[in-house]
Amino acid sequence: MAEKRKEQIRRAPFVAIFVFFVLGAVAISFGEPSRVLEQATQICLSCIGIG
Repeated sequence: MAEKRKEQIRRAPFVAIFVFFVLGAVAISFGEPSRVLEQATQICLSCIGIG
């Protein structure tokens, strides 16, 4: 039984990385990086009093 538990622990990081890449691909397909950059620019400009 200990061997089965050890095998599950080894797979968990790979599953997490796979999920990360899938979610990243979905976000890129919806154009999220450009939206985040746009919002960050607006926040920065408003913080220093330009925007």
